[in-house]
Amino acid sequence: YTLKLKDKTGKIIQKVDKEKPFVYLFGVGGLLPVFESNLKGLDVGNSFEFSLRKEDGYGEYNNDMIIELGKDVFKVEDKIDEEMLKIGNIVPMQNDQGRQLNGKIISVSDDKVKMDFNHPLAGEDLYFEGVILEIREATKEELEQKQAQ
Repeated sequence: YTLKLKDKTGKIIQKVDKEKPFVYLFGVGGLLPVFESNLKGLDVGNSFEFSLRKEDGYGEYNNDMIIELGKDVFKVEDKIDEEMLKIGNIVPMQNDQGRQLNGKIISVSDDKVKMDFNHPLAGEDLYFEGVILEIREATKEELEQKQAQ
C-alpha cells in the first residue's frame, strides 16, 4: 500500500511494497476502524483506494498534548542522556495509567523538556491505495499473542 496526505496527489508518507508487505490480524482492533472497514470483504488480488478524514484517522491536532516535563524525568541511574534529548527525537514514555506514548522533543532548556504527544498524523486527512496479496486464517499463536496484549 501507499499512504499519502490528503488525497491521491498528496505527499507520500509511507510506501510498503510486496517484497515486505504490511501484515496484520484483521478484526481484533489493531487498526483504525474505518481503515479496516474499507478492507472488509476484499479478496486476494483486489485493489483498494480510500480516504480517511482526520476525524476517522488520528483526530485533530491537540495543543493540550504538548507537555513540559522536568528534565529529572529522563534520569537513568542518576544520569541524563543528553543525546536522547535532541530536538526532533521521538522518546517512548508512559502516562500515569501505564499506557505507552511516543513524544517528540520540541525544545530543551536547562531544567525542562517540552514534548509533543500528538500522533505524527494528527490533524491530517489520509489517502490509502494498495492491493490485497494474501488472506489466511490466523494461527493459534497469533491469536494467543494478540489476546495477551
